[in-house]
Amino acid sequence: MAHSIILPGSTIGVLGSGQLGRMFAIAARRMGYRVHTFSPDSDTPTGQVADVEITASYEDLEAVRDFARHVDVITFEFENVPAATAEAAAAFAPVRPDGSVLHTTQNRAREKTFLQKHGFPVTPFALIRRAADLMGIWNRFTPKAVLKTAGFGYDGKGQRIVHSLSEAQNAFTELKNQECVLEAFVDYACEFSVIVARGVDGTVADFGVIRNDHVHHILDVSLSPAGLPPKHTKAAIEIARGIMQKLDVVGLLCVEFFLTKSGPVVNELAPRTHNSGHLTSDACITSQFEQQLRAVCGLPLGSTAYVKPAAMVNLLGDLWAKGEPRWAVALKDPDIKLHLYGKAEARAGRKMGHLTALAATPAAARVKALAARHALLR
Repeated sequence: MAHSIILPGSTIGVLGSGQLGRMFAIAARRMGYRVHTFSPDSDTPTGQVADVEITASYEDLEAVRDFARHVDVITFEFENVPAATAEAAAAFAPVRPDGSVLHTTQNRAREKTFLQKHGFPVTPFALIRRAADLMGIWNRFTPKAVLKTAGFGYDGKGQRIVHSLSEAQNAFTELKNQECVLEAFVDYACEFSVIVARGVDGTVADFGVIRNDHVHHILDVSLSPAGLPPKHTKAAIEIARGIMQKLDVVGLLCVEFFLTKSGPVVNELAPRTHNSGHLTSDACITSQFEQQLRAVCGLPLGSTAYVKPAAMVNLLGDLWAKGEPRWAVALKDPDIKLHLYGKAEARAGRKMGHLTALAATPAAARVKALAARHALLR
């Protein structure tokens, strides 16, 4: 079945308004599209570069419908949008990825059940709906496990490491008795991600393997190429592409992995562009943001080839603690690229921007990026 292409000059609707939407909107406008963004906030990172910024609640379905009437296709930069919102929008414009993809991936219980059902490697887990559920299954998870809320968790929010049944029960209470997932604690060598794009016609392209280092559960440094053994690289890419097909995603999917002794194990899914893919804006022929645009508009996917090895470091609000960071000092290195997100208030732990470094090797790029971030400090 042929699909109509949404051509430049058309209007893209973005649900969500953070930095991912901002960089998507920049890519879209560069290619001649108009961009409308919808979120509960105003003067947002996306809104600052969009043609139109709609400020309304995701639960305001009449506002959602009106938003959808004025765009040609809708995509996401934030997956925690209610299913009813996606359904209301879909009555007036194609929503890509489909709301069913969001329904699966915005809830850890549904996501892990889906992965297990389809034979993808996941850590052992159990669904916890009430404290009593912990009694019968804790012995399967000793001596250490991770209790995570099923919904609305990111950057380490909504999760606790627990070492005993009593700790797990207390953590469940601290998490306000919400539905949770208890996962076996994984002994892993590193964390990495694979970002895959899939077009309307089913064509698939990936950005290879990106290695990720976290600090306090927040991504700190990403490197590509990741330098994993070839067999693990191949396995991870095959898994990510398989998940993309099973979920029937049109757009982008980031699959986050642990590398264990037995090989790659899936940690989480994000049906959108991802923090770990920011380096593609400077290192690849086609960035993850342009690729998302191409995918949802029915255009041919772009080349994901890397021009050079790259490293990305996040810039958190902590860097502003003693005043404005020293941008000119950091940018003395001509291989450093600065990306700021337009957020008015710098808070500790808040992602305010990132730096990307290109170099002959991923290790050299990492050294450059970290040195440039250090140079920002007063």
